[in-house]
Amino acid sequence: MDIKDLIIYRRTIPARKAIYSSFPESLNPKIVEFLLERGIDQLYCHQAQMYELAREGKNVVITTSTASGKTLSFLLPVIQEILEHPTARAIFIYPTKALAADQYRALQPWLSFFGPEKISAGVYDGDTPVNERKRIRDRANIILTNPEMLNGAMLPNHSKYGFDFIFSNLKYVVLDEMHTYRGAFGSHMANVFRRLSRITEYYHAVPHFLCSSATIANPVELAEKICGQPFASVTKDGSAASERNYLLIQPPKISGKDQQYYGQESIVSVAAQMLPQLMEQRESFLAFAKSRKNVEVVLKETRDRLDAADFLTTVTSDQISGYRGGYTPIERKTIEQQMIRGDLLGLVSTNALELGIDIGSIGVTVLIGYPGTRSSFWQQTGRAGRSKKSCTNYLILDHLPMDQYIGLEPGWLFDESSEHAVIDPDNLLIELAHIRAAAAELPLSLDDIARFPDLGETIPVLMKMQEVRSQNGRFAWAGGEYPAGDFSMRNIDKNKYTLLNQETGKTITEMDESQAFREIHEGAVYIHDGESYRVVKMDLESKMAYAIPFNGNYYTVAGGETNIHVIHSQKEQQWNRIRVQFGDVNVADYVYMYKKLQFHNHQNLGYEELRTPLTKDYDTEGTWMHLPENLVRAYRGLLQADDTGRLTRNNHFQGLCFALKNAAQMVTMTEQEDIHVITSTNALELSGETASDVSIYFYDGYVGGLGFSEKIYDLIPQVIEQAIRMVSGCKCKDGCAACVGDYKLDRKLILWGLENLREASEVPKGEKVVTWAESTWKRKEFRLETLPEKWDIFCRKARENGEQYAGFFQTVHRVKVKDTRLILSVDTPFFAQWANGPENKQSLRNLIGYYTELPAGFRLEIRAERPEKRGNLSDITGSDTRKTWTESHDTAGRSVEDYDREEREKQEKILRRYRAMDIRREKKDDGSE
Repeated sequence: MDIKDLIIYRRTIPARKAIYSSFPESLNPKIVEFLLERGIDQLYCHQAQMYELAREGKNVVITTSTASGKTLSFLLPVIQEILEHPTARAIFIYPTKALAADQYRALQPWLSFFGPEKISAGVYDGDTPVNERKRIRDRANIILTNPEMLNGAMLPNHSKYGFDFIFSNLKYVVLDEMHTYRGAFGSHMANVFRRLSRITEYYHAVPHFLCSSATIANPVELAEKICGQPFASVTKDGSAASERNYLLIQPPKISGKDQQYYGQESIVSVAAQMLPQLMEQRESFLAFAKSRKNVEVVLKETRDRLDAADFLTTVTSDQISGYRGGYTPIERKTIEQQMIRGDLLGLVSTNALELGIDIGSIGVTVLIGYPGTRSSFWQQTGRAGRSKKSCTNYLILDHLPMDQYIGLEPGWLFDESSEHAVIDPDNLLIELAHIRAAAAELPLSLDDIARFPDLGETIPVLMKMQEVRSQNGRFAWAGGEYPAGDFSMRNIDKNKYTLLNQETGKTITEMDESQAFREIHEGAVYIHDGESYRVVKMDLESKMAYAIPFNGNYYTVAGGETNIHVIHSQKEQQWNRIRVQFGDVNVADYVYMYKKLQFHNHQNLGYEELRTPLTKDYDTEGTWMHLPENLVRAYRGLLQADDTGRLTRNNHFQGLCFALKNAAQMVTMTEQEDIHVITSTNALELSGETASDVSIYFYDGYVGGLGFSEKIYDLIPQVIEQAIRMVSGCKCKDGCAACVGDYKLDRKLILWGLENLREASEVPKGEKVVTWAESTWKRKEFRLETLPEKWDIFCRKARENGEQYAGFFQTVHRVKVKDTRLILSVDTPFFAQWANGPENKQSLRNLIGYYTELPAGFRLEIRAERPEKRGNLSDITGSDTRKTWTESHDTAGRSVEDYDREEREKQEKILRRYRAMDIRREKKDDGSE
């Protein structure tokens, strides 16, 4: 394969001359001397501008290109301050340990020139030895660290170990790579800085913030949200730049003898063919893959090609290496040094190397798939050409919507501005976690209301839980130790699941609950670092899953449904034909099956239903738009039933959601899991009025929301217009996985639906005709309307299969169906109260749904009521195969009053035994038994 034949677009950005400024008059002569010794006789204009703004006491964010000297931009005012005031302290915060260590190495010339008596620095993180930590706390002017260390070590111990001196003399806080702080990570960071402001105020310090960022649409807004201060910006880039060449590569199509299109060759395969050619040309390169798995696959296949007997080359397989999370710090540093020395020609990396770690001079980058945002694209390609020589950057386009859209509209990538970075510091769960941490650092006061908007509602809850107590008008921490360690800085969900190798007991991975329900349920095939595992058990109580190595030829994709309920709307707008609202919603994700897809050709090998369906229920933020009546009517008319009777085939609502989600991601700088897009459940209901209110929901995939949906609300015109451009521009014949999500859907109908949101038009004629493969779905045994008459069979089935709640179902004496409700009656109020608990009720609903076809909007009701008569159960449920209620409970000859009295006596007896058991336990515990 000749790579030149696959190039579909070229773009050259010409070299740029530098714009210089003289050294500022106030710059310390020793700094000038140091710079002159390093061959720097002028500053770039942005470096001089940032120095001047910082010296004026302003907080500054700089957003110039990669390799433009941003580090020197914020070092100049910091070093100047330290030379003027030797006790001054600065904290430099980097998003990763590796980047902090790399920047410390870049500081060495400064430290050598000025000597430790004037400037001292150190990396303060989890890998720092104890004696080095003490040296840094006592003597370092510049402390390089990461967000976790600031959150979990420095702030909670602000009055100990010398941190009080650091915070008392803190003059600058530097936040590098600020664009990485978006979503949950950025929202946590904003709250860490709220806590930092309390600590510095306590010590009468007023630090200034210096931030650097890759190009994003809203750098000042992001900086102000994270740091809580007004900012000035530096955007004019004065650095010189070499000529930069960009090449888009479209993998070849795959077709059979019948010329039928089967997709395109994988980007991993194309990369594995490209890299040996680059190595043969002695090009120093950096290849970026989007997952650890792809890193390992590309690396292995590249080495296999180099080792193959038919590949005549002067390079060897040990001249290429991987670089990703999971490697030890020593392994990573060894690889970095090998690359700098030239022992390696190239690296295959995840985005771990996106953040500017020094690995020497790079002439070529290869992006194995679009990284998801323009910001990341420019960061990754910016790793090449730092030596001021021309460079080449390849982007291999995946068969995904964004990649294929870039192939059609390269101008979107090269000419338009970067995306918005979105955070929500006021996410209730995140804010609550940091309010608890703040209370443990310093008692909460009225002044903190300005920092934490929900403080007034939070304190009563913490008092009720006995975690804070009132103390002279303040609220002091009274809970357990170290609340700052109760949460992860990079996520929200505290429900973490661990996947273990059952044969070795080693941890394979950890993930949050939502991801676990989709990826490590029983039967799932999970791929980790190129190895496949099949999950054999998932324990919901211990939150552990167990897997064994797997050599099968398929992978799995979870399936289910999502029910969404509007809690309340906060704002509303009209855009052309649609009414758009934003507010709080409740989401219930319901995973009940998975499908097996064969590797390479992705053929569906069949479906399996989960023995125990999995449900994740949470409140979040959403934006929803009400679809026009003619669109709903047209799409409903296209629906087809599958073998189970479900209207799942030819569902063009799904294609509409697919296009809108991809457009929303492109507009809002969000990842795949940040936002979700679905239709309301009534979209697939054919009964009733066609004008019923059908909506499309955009909602945040995080508890409490992180502001993504609200940004979509603000940018809804751009989202819809972007979706129209993506679908209309696709070069497929009439619909494919890249533009509408499924080649069985009709692209012209999806495009009509999108355009119909802004202006009414007639439905296009000539519907696409598709054929369906034979289905392997198994029809469920029961239907809701016939469940009462088959209740005894249902109970026996559940009991024979060892279902957890089969015993409870046998206590039900009345079964009734009304509309979409299933009403179960039990005779004991406690049973009803227990069963109506949220988790138990959801589990009962899941079990019923596992065996029974349930309609959209199904509800389960459990009531406490006594039987009205003592006849056979057949009088109530339509079956005569079970004992009568009176026979099974032996109530003959007893009145209701007798029954109640006996129940009370039984409960009192149980309580006496429970107390006695407690007494015996106390005696045993103190050694008396």
